[in-house]
Amino acid sequence: MDLKDNLGATGDDFYAALIATHDGLSESQSHALNARLVLIMANEIGDLARLAILLKAARKDATG
Repeated sequence: MDLKDNLGATGDDFYAALIATHDGLSESQSHALNARLVLIMANEIGDLARLAILLKAARKDATG
């Protein structure tokens, strides 16, 4: 599934900020942060149908 690149040139900046957010956290703290981040972003998106598409895309990318 191809997803539209809405970040464009700022995608690398977001990735760097995301990695920096995890700096100094233990593995379990990092997993908890990711879970909170997913829920916060899901709330911002607020469209269950769109979220289902994104979950499917993420799962496909994770399993090859």
